[in-house]
Amino acid sequence: MPMAIAFSAYGDPEVLHPIDIEPPTPGTGQLRIRVKAAGVNPVDVKLRRGDFAATMPVDFPQRLGNEYAGIVDQVGDGVAGLTVGDEVLGSTTAQGYAEYVLVDAADTVHKPASMPWTVAAGLPAVGQTAHTALHQLGVRPGDTVLIHAAAGGVGTVATQLARLSGATVIGTASHHNHDYLRSLGATPVTYGPGLVDRIRLLTADGVDAVLDAVGGEAIAASLALVPDRQRIGTLVDAHAVSEHGILRLGGRSTAALRELVTLYAEGRLHIPIHATFPLSQADQAHRAVQTGHARGKVVLTVS
Repeated sequence: MPMAIAFSAYGDPEVLHPIDIEPPTPGTGQLRIRVKAAGVNPVDVKLRRGDFAATMPVDFPQRLGNEYAGIVDQVGDGVAGLTVGDEVLGSTTAQGYAEYVLVDAADTVHKPASMPWTVAAGLPAVGQTAHTALHQLGVRPGDTVLIHAAAGGVGTVATQLARLSGATVIGTASHHNHDYLRSLGATPVTYGPGLVDRIRLLTADGVDAVLDAVGGEAIAASLALVPDRQRIGTLVDAHAVSEHGILRLGGRSTAALRELVTLYAEGRLHIPIHATFPLSQADQAHRAVQTGHARGKVVLTVS
């Protein structure tokens, strides 16, 4: 039987284990995908640890994985433009770590032949999140955008998209990632005490918008730099959203994913892969992600 990765109790990466699954049968408007690779994201780590247990309880065994790349294996009724054998990528909800997934055809995008499976699997979550976040913040040509954790997965894509839109980007990162940020077109700045002063020295006209992927002290710095709280947004700090009236960023858009795939095919968007692991080593992939120091994406590969 096909395999998937799940956990039957909250805990450390060791709780992840293989389970057998029935091959899913697509219904109307659905596809069955034979997975070639699946992206691993911080939200997967948080779900496995039980960070959401109070607000989002799960039924064990609980599967993981919100993005995939693979080959169309079966096509349900009412699906147009996709056939068995097509190479695709897209989003799903807590089922990507598997040999087969069932997805809505409307959420699926064709994979360019030039795009490796690992990149295809690592693009949907960070790509759609970054694209949607910049739209929510109203980033436009001439803006100066501050991106906290700019060397991370979402930050890497958001930096590139903001630069493509005509904005200037200042990105916070540890010193060893500064050259990396420069390669993406951003001006790097080290986080920590004195951050606000360091940023003010970098921009004579101030900061127009902030995309935060850190929370906490990064929010305090953002509030000191940007007077319009509707141009400050966070991906991670729900408390700051309610306390300060800033934006909660994120969301999915298949149209955005198509645009991102086109940018990649044109050579204008790059998705670095930090590490790959076979599906059976999902625990090792989680360890790599939860360090918080992965530059680019961690991806599971499926033979």
